[in-house]
Amino acid sequence: MISLTVTAVVFGVVFLAELPDKTALAGLVLGTRYRASYVFAGVAAAFALHVALAVAAGSVLTLLPQQIVQALTGVLFLGGAAVLLLKKGEDEEAVRKPENQSFWKVSGAGFMLILVAEFGDLTQIMTANLAARYDDPLSVGLGAVLALWAVAGLGIVGGKALMKKVPLRLITQIAALVMLALGLWSLWEAVTG
Repeated sequence: MISLTVTAVVFGVVFLAELPDKTALAGLVLGTRYRASYVFAGVAAAFALHVALAVAAGSVLTLLPQQIVQALTGVLFLGGAAVLLLKKGEDEEAVRKPENQSFWKVSGAGFMLILVAEFGDLTQIMTANLAARYDDPLSVGLGAVLALWAVAGLGIVGGKALMKKVPLRLITQIAALVMLALGLWSLWEAVTG
């Protein structure tokens, strides 16, 4: 059974962490050059694969004693918050233009770009941490994939307008604060549990 609370928490954390990421900018660039639905199909498939891998890794962590998992996820969340706060602004990546506008060429370009760019990325590590923390792979996976798809959709269709209205620095700071809170909460549970 899927927990709406866990799904919502995961969605919020992953959504905020992914907004300032380079893949949102890459989606924006691809979306301005090619048919949005084709780009989204490829990007969505790549994100689904990344979430499945992250949830599987996080589920393996649940085999460890609970206090160790809580301490480990706390430290990783704190590290993620530090990475977000210390990260410099990212430039748009150069995207190789497919030779034509066919579905397979465009969606394949989107899939490969995200597959390579997101492997081992902060949000993939966060998703693994959340899967370990909540021991609810379906809810975590659903929340993470919906968040990544939402960011991709925003990036492809309306990312430029969002970035004009909401400063990227503010989005990054909010994501870092949420991760900091989750990290401290996990460490508190590890120490008191």
